[in-house]
Amino acid sequence: MRRSRLTRHLMATALPAALLLGSGTGTAVADPLIARNMSTYGLPGGIDTPTAETLPDGTLGATVSWSDYARRGNIFFQALPGLTAVLRYGRVDGINDYRNEGYISDRSLDLRYQVLEEDGWRPAVAVGLQDFLGTGVYSGEYVVATKTITPRIRVSAGLGWGVLAGNPRTIDVGDEGGTPNVDQWFSGSPKPFASVSWQATDKLNLIAEYSNDEYVANYSNGNSFQQGEEPGSSLNLAANYRIGRNYEAGLYTIGGETIGATFTIALNPREAAYPSGLEKAPAPVRPRPSPAADPEGWSGSWSQDPTAQPAIQKALGDALADEGQTLESMGLSATRAEVRIRNTRFINQAEAVGRTARLMTRALPPSVETFAITSTANGMPTSTVVLRRSDVERLENTEAGQIAAASQLVDAPRSAPGLVTTPGVTPRFRWSIKPYVDLGIFSAEDGLTHEVGAEARASYEITPGLIVTGAIRQRAFGDIGQRGPGIPGERGEYYTPEEYEADASLETTPEGVPRVRSDTRMYTGNTSPVIPELTLAWYEKPTDTVYTRVTTGLLERAYGGVSAEALWKPANSQLAIGAEVNHVRKRDFDQLFDFRDYEVTMGHVSAYYEFTEGFTGQLSVGKYLAGDVGATVALQREFANGWRIGAYATKTDLSAEEFGEGSFDKGITLSIPLGWATGEASRDRVSTDLRSLSRDGGAQLNVNGRLYDRVREAQTVDLYEGWGRFWR
Repeated sequence: MRRSRLTRHLMATALPAALLLGSGTGTAVADPLIARNMSTYGLPGGIDTPTAETLPDGTLGATVSWSDYARRGNIFFQALPGLTAVLRYGRVDGINDYRNEGYISDRSLDLRYQVLEEDGWRPAVAVGLQDFLGTGVYSGEYVVATKTITPRIRVSAGLGWGVLAGNPRTIDVGDEGGTPNVDQWFSGSPKPFASVSWQATDKLNLIAEYSNDEYVANYSNGNSFQQGEEPGSSLNLAANYRIGRNYEAGLYTIGGETIGATFTIALNPREAAYPSGLEKAPAPVRPRPSPAADPEGWSGSWSQDPTAQPAIQKALGDALADEGQTLESMGLSATRAEVRIRNTRFINQAEAVGRTARLMTRALPPSVETFAITSTANGMPTSTVVLRRSDVERLENTEAGQIAAASQLVDAPRSAPGLVTTPGVTPRFRWSIKPYVDLGIFSAEDGLTHEVGAEARASYEITPGLIVTGAIRQRAFGDIGQRGPGIPGERGEYYTPEEYEADASLETTPEGVPRVRSDTRMYTGNTSPVIPELTLAWYEKPTDTVYTRVTTGLLERAYGGVSAEALWKPANSQLAIGAEVNHVRKRDFDQLFDFRDYEVTMGHVSAYYEFTEGFTGQLSVGKYLAGDVGATVALQREFANGWRIGAYATKTDLSAEEFGEGSFDKGITLSIPLGWATGEASRDRVSTDLRSLSRDGGAQLNVNGRLYDRVREAQTVDLYEGWGRFWR
């Protein structure tokens, strides 16, 4: 979109003048160093240039930018107070590939770290890597400083390499991408860039920047492409308008000749739509009467009455059911009560424990001083919180840290003497019918794809720990159709489903790798009902610190068989060790009860470690679905309200050529509690796995009910991260 010469002149002169006029007065409208707007690359910045600003810790969001030079979709995450990460999918115009359509689709990843915070006269300083894992269209590095001049004006200046210096890296036409281009980092001659940001009003932000990007791509075969027209100058201008707390829209110019637009949505896990939630308030703690007012209750003689425990257990079970808890069993003596509860409502186990403790003060005779609240998952006791009743009464109106200090977390024994199972706990049948949405994103060939339908899901718990689970899906509409894998040497061309099914040799790549995931589109597009899962699972706890699972049946949409797992996880340990072995066979593409010829035995040994600030690291070593051997490294951060955001990477003994585009498997995981958005207490989640490609190397089996996430919710770091909700 072209601008007239008069318009370009006015924009180039009016904004700097406005910056000068507005520099003398104004009040602060944002915290220092917290970004006021996002760049077209999805990072705190100017327009095309970066700044040293950050986002509030934990912020997750997306930016879409459009101009004649590029169309970019960015997902950003403030992983640490100083570390910002961006996953980008861009359409770059002016460049041809095998499709000869005048543009390419490119995936890239950025990292930026703020090494110095602003302090007095010292500016904030950040170092960044741009497009360091992709093919290199946007590849560049930088060091940038940002200083607050007045409460409304910030100035940034830095040195850039690669595209930020107007010296784009040569792109290897044979590169599969996915490998860090370390040898190119901070190489070549750097050039300066700069930007000025003026917060004109509480909602309007104006930007002027000096950029060296010439929007040129050079390839190793000698081809060079101009991405759109060459910018008329190095001056870019922008205006951004904030809409509420979470949205921002903007217009910008590149070189004063082309108009572009941006839109940003940013969510902070700590800023829920309903911060206090919409669940009903818990019952208050009931202080015990004095011994003189209830001498029989304090004496403990009631415990000799055989009708006492059944009556108390029923009353407490009914009260817990109103709070979304299931009282699975109970042991009661004159001075101690143990309850085993299944939390079916609250995303934080601490809230379930706290509400249980309140209700125990109301249901139990006054002689009972010790409360032992045991959490269970899939019939397995996972941990026990031991409290003194007098502490619960004394600390009800204090901050949660005090009751945490007064409590004790211990391993829950497999069984305990005197426990009485609550009648009617099992067998238990549950079912639901819900819509489903499958999205395909970051695909170079397909762009954004979708499928919408309905899913009926049911589970039947025969006895504690023995569970039958099944689901049926019916597609309604969408553009994710059935398709064979790509034809080797003919990028953008695919085998038809009929061709793929008719020739068994196609189920192995030319490099000899079994197609365990690269034919995943063969499992889509079914207009008839499909069965994505139908399993029988048995959960057991052979010792106080060891958990086991055996699952058999149709484990996922592409594989059926047997999966067995064992996990060592003491309640107070930040470390856990697990082992899993699976023998599976490939399902037929109609996702019913038939199987194909491919089968494999695979599995892993895994170590998990819970760091501070909600971070959990995982290292898994073993054999994958395609028979390749290697390791997966994963890092996940969980916030107190249940948000989970993580990243993983897998490298096996397959070479980059055998793996194909991307070189190795990697992706981002995201899980958001439904209650964060609705305010209603719920354990339901919206989860997704963002990966650009479905390749065969490093492919894992997708089995529901893996032990670690089931067990850790009521243990150590995860329990105490949410302890602030104990009194809610």
